[in-house]
Amino acid sequence: MQRRYSLDVTGPLLRTQGYVDGRWVSAASVFPVLDPATGQEIARVADCGPAEAKQAVDAAYKAFHSWKQYTAKERSVLLRKWFDLLTLHKEDLAKLITFECGKPLRESLGEIAYSASFLEWFSEEARRVYGDIVPSPAKDRKIFLLKQPVGVASIITPWNFPSAMITRKVGAALAAGCTVVIKPAEDTPLSALALAELAEQAGIPAGVFNVVPCSREKTPSVGEVLCTDPLVAKISFTGSTATGKVLLKMAADTVKKASMELGGHAPFIVFDSADVDKAVGGAMASKFRNSGQTCVCSNRFLVQGGIYDRFMERLGRAMDAELRVGHGSDPETTQGPLINTRAAEKVVQQISDAVSRGAKVLKGGKRLDGSFMEPTLLADVTKEMLCTKEETFGPLLPVIRFNTEDEALAIANASNVGLAGYFYSQDVSQIWRVAEALETGIVGVNEGLLSTPEATFGGVKQSGLGREGSKYGIDEYLDVKYMCFGGLKP
Repeated sequence: MQRRYSLDVTGPLLRTQGYVDGRWVSAASVFPVLDPATGQEIARVADCGPAEAKQAVDAAYKAFHSWKQYTAKERSVLLRKWFDLLTLHKEDLAKLITFECGKPLRESLGEIAYSASFLEWFSEEARRVYGDIVPSPAKDRKIFLLKQPVGVASIITPWNFPSAMITRKVGAALAAGCTVVIKPAEDTPLSALALAELAEQAGIPAGVFNVVPCSREKTPSVGEVLCTDPLVAKISFTGSTATGKVLLKMAADTVKKASMELGGHAPFIVFDSADVDKAVGGAMASKFRNSGQTCVCSNRFLVQGGIYDRFMERLGRAMDAELRVGHGSDPETTQGPLINTRAAEKVVQQISDAVSRGAKVLKGGKRLDGSFMEPTLLADVTKEMLCTKEETFGPLLPVIRFNTEDEALAIANASNVGLAGYFYSQDVSQIWRVAEALETGIVGVNEGLLSTPEATFGGVKQSGLGREGSKYGIDEYLDVKYMCFGGLKP
């Protein structure tokens, strides 16, 4: 990046301290936040440690006892005010995302709309937490099933959606009556701190929403507090399967409730009956959003022999016509940088492995300056190649040719994770067969962009536990209490 880019966010939204018990707190040291497109430092943020994490847990526990007494309507009104403030400040919030995680500004604006939508949705769901009255087998008693908030929730979020991954969890938690401590990714703390500023402006009480940013070096010790402290009742994590397993082991000693949204390795299947142009559009949207750095990105493309050549030719043309690499703040950019050089090195390794095993590079294939990668299209890919065995998290599109539906399903399901899967077909019977057979928590049928607050988000196998969003998302933060009211006179 030859040109200099500067983060132009004024006033209180650019926060660099932790947020604990309604106060902005400093730490003994700071850590840098870098623009991944340029490597330039854009801020220095308080490097919170175990002591600050413990203070945040204690504050959240204290606040829980009053927050849970708020009526559902009172919590709903506050969440709605928070939503309104996100919408009001969407441009500045989008700039923060673009500069700390690299995504194009248009996508960042889309993320803020998506992020705000979870606050809107759960502001409405707060008033729909219904229990049950169950018919009793005995005449002298009544059976009630009550739903109550679990308590303090530790929220550990990733860098690729630094705003939306927080609101998807926190919206549900606060609506249910829980309080939260957030540990944002070390690459992207600024979005989390901006959310804290707006939560305070919305009137969310002190201690209900806490943020403890920290560096990569302090992440293990802060994470240990958030996953082992007995005052924490629940952990919710989005990130890699390997890290999720570590957190689950730490949480096991105190038997915490856990939600895990972990790694994906999404198949994208195009059958002979598909509308090829729509399939190409879906592939472009699913693969290249955020330069391939989303957990539901298509990772393995399977195209049936009858339309393989047509699909590849039209996909290559679409890549040439639609994809532009550059800094996210440039309006022409569709492909920003990867989050860091390690991410770019992983893509290069997968391309090298595939080529060494016989794949052909049809588009791209080269690493550019810093952490930028050319969007890459590979043909003649086989299931032995590294790119079909592990999640890429980059702009690499490898295509496998297949012959039969059973063959495609066998390849698609040959993974220990199962978050999202996609396929294109116009055969109604095939649509039902394949949708039911895919071993994933989310299925896109003739659609490449799926996420919405009204629907569930979560996976099967080692892609995680629990569901976020939808009417079910709030249940992750609730316990069901059975109350038996006896001694009644018939």
